[in-house]
Amino acid sequence: MCGIVAVYGSNNVVRDIYEALTVLQHRGQDASGILTNHDGKITLRKSLGLVRDGFDAKHISRLQGNLGIGHVRYPTAGHAASSAEAQPFYVNSPYGIGLAHNGNLINSSELKNNLFSEDLRHINTKSDSEILLNIFAHELHLHSKESFTPDDVFYAVAGVHRRVKGAYAVVALISDRGIVAFRDPMGIRPLCFGTRKIDGKTETMIASESVALDSAGFKLERDIKPGEAIFVDIDGNIHSRLCSEETGYSPCIFEFVYFARPDTIIDGVSVYSARMKMGQKLAEKILRTWKNPDIDVVMPIPDTSRISALELSISLKVPFREGFIKNRYIGRTFIMPEQKQRVQSVKRKLNAIASEFKGKNVLLVDDSIVRGTTSKQIIDMAREAGAKKVFMASAAPPVKFPNVYGIDMPASNEFAADGRTEKEIGLLIGADKLIYQDLTDLISSVKNKDSLIDGFDSSCFDGKYVTGGVTDEYLKELDELRNNAAKNKDIPDSNDDVMVY
Repeated sequence: MCGIVAVYGSNNVVRDIYEALTVLQHRGQDASGILTNHDGKITLRKSLGLVRDGFDAKHISRLQGNLGIGHVRYPTAGHAASSAEAQPFYVNSPYGIGLAHNGNLINSSELKNNLFSEDLRHINTKSDSEILLNIFAHELHLHSKESFTPDDVFYAVAGVHRRVKGAYAVVALISDRGIVAFRDPMGIRPLCFGTRKIDGKTETMIASESVALDSAGFKLERDIKPGEAIFVDIDGNIHSRLCSEETGYSPCIFEFVYFARPDTIIDGVSVYSARMKMGQKLAEKILRTWKNPDIDVVMPIPDTSRISALELSISLKVPFREGFIKNRYIGRTFIMPEQKQRVQSVKRKLNAIASEFKGKNVLLVDDSIVRGTTSKQIIDMAREAGAKKVFMASAAPPVKFPNVYGIDMPASNEFAADGRTEKEIGLLIGADKLIYQDLTDLISSVKNKDSLIDGFDSSCFDGKYVTGGVTDEYLKELDELRNNAAKNKDIPDSNDDVMVY
């Protein structure tokens, strides 16, 4: 999972990109990068860590131009802790192209072999984003004419759709020609665009979430459709075309559960409203399946579950209390690259208010339970603070299957739900009672009658992969890759340079 942004402006765009990336920081804390174009000169800065730590005044001053793209990285299986793996990536031919990508390609091994043997292109990193860039560059080279036109871009994107399988939301910059954005034919990863007027001129921003547009004063126009490409030319004109013959509309439901900010709108659905409904549906299940629930207080596990927990408490008519105080200077534990970091971060991240727990039966609400390690630690903290009984409710169903579309979940045998019943999971994490959201209720919470969404990718809950092509062999390879990555961590490097092309 990553955050991407692209901006066409009438003046320098680097500050808008920088601010947008800070707003999208929740989507990736591992690395960040910005690439700009000024009169044919491409300038690129990439750095490990948070956006604020990777860019200072001297870097900002060198990133000149009215076209630019940016990226915040969340590492997925097998990615090294190296600035070389950070995005955007850049190739010189044709024209000079920079690209940033959110998602994961499930046929990257095949694509890499074809790029070497047929397209005569070499890949330097382990990143499938570099593969995607080279495929787009090759297809653009095949369709380019003497005079560059938007059709060249759309033909190239159509070529990408024919060759690539998986989830991908992409922004790209073609030197002195414009910015491009496109989305996979199922629309698994989010991407939207908006405009604003400055001195009578229209500027455009494309981003993973609408909240990035809001922060910079851009008006959300719409989401980019599955299989669609948007091209903003050097004069600011917006061109669009559907570039895939076979499309669906199946965004990843885990975006609504955990990843997206609550003030974002994805594919016409308010994330905030969806999480409210998750809490209401969970309360309905508790009332339906739990006779005489002896709950004294409802408490969220900060921060993602707060909205669902509040709605659940209202529906149950049980007091809502904040039992944990969060240290806001500790990152999101789910997207930390190593399990050891996640474990160490829980107690640094949360501290219990003993007076809210003492002698009470507490219902803790979390957005989801993946490994169960964090849940167990938090339940232990609640007991240490004096809770009489500790119940746990998950706003999402049990996570049972790997996510292959860009969320770095553990190897399947590390899931709390792997081969265990709900009761056994409750024992594993130390809860007096555990209750999960039903998948049908989760889907009904997110689905909006006014949205164009056909369905959702719910593969981590039901094992149904919307793109097809996810074989048992591929899942086994993915598990091995994640296990090997956990054993053999590369030594992080540092990069304090700005690259100019």
